[in-house]
Amino acid sequence: MIVLGFDTSAAHVAAALFRDGEIVAETREDMLRGQAERLMVLLEEILDSQRITWRDLDAIGVGVGPGNFTGIRVAVSAARGLALGLGVPAIGINRFEVIESGLTRSGIPSVHAPQDKVYVKDAKGEQRLLLAQDANALGEKLNFEPEGFNPAPTIARLAAKQIHETHARPAPLYIKSADAAPARDAPPQIIP
Repeated sequence: MIVLGFDTSAAHVAAALFRDGEIVAETREDMLRGQAERLMVLLEEILDSQRITWRDLDAIGVGVGPGNFTGIRVAVSAARGLALGLGVPAIGINRFEVIESGLTRSGIPSVHAPQDKVYVKDAKGEQRLLLAQDANALGEKLNFEPEGFNPAPTIARLAAKQIHETHARPAPLYIKSADAAPARDAPPQIIP
């Protein structure tokens, strides 16, 4: 079984290749912008490094957030397009699942957000955005991904475990609405 996992939900572009029970290649590049331009090139490079073609893939695992609004859309769109073109399943894995899979202790899976806020998944499974001070007041340790962590290997492994399950198409996990707003100007009048 070969699964390609990737993620652009934060200030990085990350990918990993899972083959027959182990991660055989992985990479992560820090970047604030440009994930859309770099993602497909990076995926080609990781496949080429193992002499694997797109047609060899059995599934795609993709990070669906929470995180950077545009970054999430980049990865999810790429995964859905690849899955459709290749005829393989695309499996969405959220960052809370990535964090939970590595936890050996109790705590709240947490993801840093802008403006001194934190995305959390509490003990009841509720996902929400809180001010950092409110998140710290929840009474349990907040568990974050380590600095420089590559989520792609975990995404690929988790996707491989779910490959035989029925899945909806991956969809972005947006816990808060986008910061951008629609234009206030009236649309131009189209003359027949």
